[in-house]
This record gives sequence, C-alpha cells and structure tokens, in this order.
Amino acid sequence: MNKLKIDFKKVDGLVPAVIQDADSNIVLMLGYMNQEALDITLDTKKVTFFSRTKNRLWTKGETSGNFLNVISLTVDCDNDTVLVKARPVGPVCHTGDDTCFSEENRSKTFFIDELRAIIKDRKNNPTDKSYTASLFAKGINKVAQKVGEEAVEIVIEAKDDNKELFMGEAADLLYHYLVLLEAKGYELDEVMDVLIDRHQKK
Repeated sequence: MNKLKIDFKKVDGLVPAVIQDADSNIVLMLGYMNQEALDITLDTKKVTFFSRTKNRLWTKGETSGNFLNVISLTVDCDNDTVLVKARPVGPVCHTGDDTCFSEENRSKTFFIDELRAIIKDRKNNPTDKSYTASLFAKGINKVAQKVGEEAVEIVIEAKDDNKELFMGEAADLLYHYLVLLEAKGYELDEVMDVLIDRHQKK
C-alpha cells in the first residue's frame, strides 16, 4: 500500500476516496483525502479524511468509535481516485445507517459475526437457561467432543440425499465450531488469516 502513486496536483490536493466494505463489497461512503490524510490512513490502518467543511483532518469514528479498519488501498487508472476496502466497526453513516447511501450492508454470512458476539456474551455472562453457557461450563473437552459428534453426523447425512437434514447438521457443526473457537480464546478472523495466507502462497 505504500507504493500508491496519486496525482494530488491534478485535483488541487484532494482526491476522492471511495470506501467499500471488504467483505460484502457494498459501497459505504465517499470522502476526500489529501497527502497527509492518506499517510495517516496508511500508518494507522484507520480511514482518515480531509474534511472540506471543517477544513481539517478527521478519522472516521474518532468521536463515535465507528472506525473503518483498512484492508487495502488501490488507485484508479488515472491516479486521481482511491478505492479503500475496509471493515466497518458499527454503522458508517452519522444517521445510524449502515452506509451513507441508505443501503443495508448485510449478507447472510454477516450473521456469523452476530452469532460470534452472542456466543462470546454467553461465555462472559452465563445464564442457567443458555445451552451455549452450559457447553462452556462443561469445559473444553466437552466442547471439542460436540464438534467431533457434529462432524460425524454431517458425514453420515452427506451420504444421503436429504438436503434439509444435511443443512441442519451443517448448521450444528458451524455453531459448535464457533463455540470451540471461543472456548479456546481464538478468533474466526485468525482462521481466515491462515486461509488467506495459504491462498496467497499458491
């Protein structure tokens, strides 16, 4: 990202910065960057703009906490527009909307993050009525055992042709796998990093 060649002189020192969700590919917002804003963005990995109305630098989320964590930056073919792929922390728009274009930034896979948050909460704030909390209470061996059981069950269902039963077992396996990761204190993002690293080495 440090090799970006942007023609700031061509556009009077400010270039448009299109912010796109790195996972859903939804366009989140549009801002402007000068050289200093770009440098801070590259250094902190948090999107920073130059506000034309406030006439100063501002980091998205500096007051709300809804930062835009940078995944990648690229420049267009004319070297005068930046595309920033980022992962948002909370709503992007000051109105509370997911994006500044009133679009919902949701996909079915987005629910995994919500489920992970629920699992983490059950671990930290257990209740007697929570199945998830009961798994944590039984210890890591029991959690790991459940993952093994669900893995066997999905293999069995894979041999048949009942989609409903197979999907049910697939959901059970995914849920218990997420519980195991939380029990171990690991993040799903760390698993994704391993997959991404393997992919990039091919």
